[in-house]
Amino acid sequence: MKFSSATVTSISMIAIAKATGAFSLGATKSVIGASLQHSKNLSRQLQRAPLAMISSSTEATPSSVADLEFNPLLDQDGLPKFASIKPSNLSPAVKHLLEKLEKDFTDLESKLSSDTSDFDDVLPVIEKLQFPLGYVWGVAGHLNGVKNGDELRAAYEENQPDVVKAMTQFSQSRALYDALTAVETSLKSADENDFKIQQQKRAVEGSLRGMKLGGVGLDGEAKERFNEIKMRLAELSTKFGNHILDSTKAYGLNVENADELKNVPASAKGMWANAHKTHLTTEGEEEAGEIDAEKGPWRITLDGPSYIAALSHVPDRDIREKIYKAYLTRASDIGDDSNSNVPLVYEILKLKEEMSHILGFNNYAEMSLTSKMAPSVASVKELSELVLEKALPAAEAELAAVTALARSEGGDEYSEENMEKLSPWDTTFWSERLKESKFELTEEELRPYFSLPLVLGGMFSLVERIFNIKVEAADKDVETWNTDVQFFKVFDVDSEKHIASFYLDPYSRPADKRGGAWMDVCIGKSEACERDIPVAYLTCNGSPPVGDKTPSLMTFREVETLFHEFGHGLQHMLTDATVGDVAGINGVEWDAVELPSQFMENWCYDKETVYGFAKHYETGEPLPEDKFEKLKEQKTFNTGMMSCRQLLFGMLDMELHSNFDAEKGENGGESIFDVHRRMAEKYTPYSMPLEEDRFLCAFGHIFGGGYAAGYYSYKWAEVMSADAFGAFEDVGLENDKEVREVGKLFRSTVLSLGGGVEPMEVFRKFRGREPTPDALLRHNGLA
Repeated sequence: MKFSSATVTSISMIAIAKATGAFSLGATKSVIGASLQHSKNLSRQLQRAPLAMISSSTEATPSSVADLEFNPLLDQDGLPKFASIKPSNLSPAVKHLLEKLEKDFTDLESKLSSDTSDFDDVLPVIEKLQFPLGYVWGVAGHLNGVKNGDELRAAYEENQPDVVKAMTQFSQSRALYDALTAVETSLKSADENDFKIQQQKRAVEGSLRGMKLGGVGLDGEAKERFNEIKMRLAELSTKFGNHILDSTKAYGLNVENADELKNVPASAKGMWANAHKTHLTTEGEEEAGEIDAEKGPWRITLDGPSYIAALSHVPDRDIREKIYKAYLTRASDIGDDSNSNVPLVYEILKLKEEMSHILGFNNYAEMSLTSKMAPSVASVKELSELVLEKALPAAEAELAAVTALARSEGGDEYSEENMEKLSPWDTTFWSERLKESKFELTEEELRPYFSLPLVLGGMFSLVERIFNIKVEAADKDVETWNTDVQFFKVFDVDSEKHIASFYLDPYSRPADKRGGAWMDVCIGKSEACERDIPVAYLTCNGSPPVGDKTPSLMTFREVETLFHEFGHGLQHMLTDATVGDVAGINGVEWDAVELPSQFMENWCYDKETVYGFAKHYETGEPLPEDKFEKLKEQKTFNTGMMSCRQLLFGMLDMELHSNFDAEKGENGGESIFDVHRRMAEKYTPYSMPLEEDRFLCAFGHIFGGGYAAGYYSYKWAEVMSADAFGAFEDVGLENDKEVREVGKLFRSTVLSLGGGVEPMEVFRKFRGREPTPDALLRHNGLA
């Protein structure tokens, strides 16, 4: 399969984030401070992030001077002052900047006209106007994800409607739209080979499209209703995520009988023993005692590392069932109704359909795809069915092998007489046992070789080798929001110039940090705002250290996740684009933005890369070569089931946003859960959802983030990422000189051009042709 260049569309954005429609010139752009969030084993969330922030010149306004004088959110000359920021700072800062923004934008509108045809008189000016508020709202959004608390949550929710309302004024400004139309006309005769001109064209094109999707063409009642919908969707998105966080952290299963955790890895028991002590301390138990990982007691929670470890290793079926069902019914109508997302899902779907109809689209999916590479729902379905044809037979064979092992090794309760088929809480457990027996390698055996400090060092050595950059720790240079957080600077090797920086927040903190893994933009590159050193947030939910002497010992999946998020960060940090709207990940089509992240995961199976970090944390001995070979063999283990699962999520999302009638569904017709089961019949018929399955109530990608009618993007981009890595395979991964040359080209195209060039053209510049799915199928063992 090839992607036609005719399918390529652009989505130039001032800010891409939490599906609120704010900080934008259109409905597809949204509030600063959101993220590209991922976790392969859990739900992923992809949300785009903002561009640069600028220093706030704060003239006196009616806001209280006392509230502003020492407000760290208004100190925007450098990086955020995280140690000084308090939730009480948010409202005064937002109110002050909104007042100033309204005045400045009113002044600008009076100067704009259809005769304003110079690019520099329009979009760069808008960047400067928006970014002081963007800086504040971005920091607030980030802290809401990594340091969530009642006071911050309340302040965020209080200010969100005013922020959305203010930014809607930009997207619906006729004066601004007319000026941008004139700029677009003036750029038609400009040099198309000039990268600066390409950036400007893409930025203007995306902004005009965004304004159309943001309701610039609406009047009267239609406009009023459209704006009401945008406001309500912003509120629902935030509430949806809060419900997931609250229900996740509210649950804990205490285990006191050591026999129920027989043969569970020490790392998992240590994590659960620590969780139990933390829970007692939180509940006011002063005599919590010392942590004893072997004797317990233990507390199994629903945050990522804990949930995955329980499903993978706890031998007791009853415990696994309780954990599985608790996870799958989070924020649903089963249990605590006060946190139920069921009514929110129906309302979100109805509002998005109504919004699309107001703008003249048949459904929300059609509206969403106007700003993506995929030209239609049919093209998404075509790719899904192409992969399904290969993946489904493999998945059914994989499950049969897992079932056979369970029947032969699990005892009488797994016999055909007692169990027709494995339950969902059995599959992961026995898959892990099959993997261990097939490859004679356990996750616990590998952990000592994957300590976080060494993995970081190896990852940094890789990018120095292939991208000619050097990463150095600089923790002392910044304030952070938690003592776990690390800070790094990135330097170009040849020029020795400091070109970027990033924060890394590596560990799970279920009390106040949302699950998954994501990349956020802290500061983006922007000539208009005089910011030339982009800064990223990389956030994971990996296994924390247990005790004071042992570093974080990572699972291999956590290593891959770290590489994945670093790939997103590299596209943000190594951009050569200077027009803010298309620098870094800004302006990159949603279904292409996963290319660098998924590309980086491939290096976790490259021998030179792995041996750059795979050393025993105590002895320094390298990973035995036979274990590395087995690790590589594991890469395609159960890829059929994993592929089918991703296809199900993508097409379930697309079905809900293109063919589903939410009004009927909420009133006795086919429900959202019926749709889930119907789509599973096609994509995962071997593993149908339980009657009480409420996965959709925690599908934050599409209901709490920016992935509505876009979850398919993971597979779409994986075609390109696999093909891109194929360029390195073609020259031989062991051929250092050639690999460096290909890496240089990858950096100068995929990582540097940002949204300034259409993604298909970027791929052609790197690969010399359009992508094919051959490498994807080969990498997944499905060729």
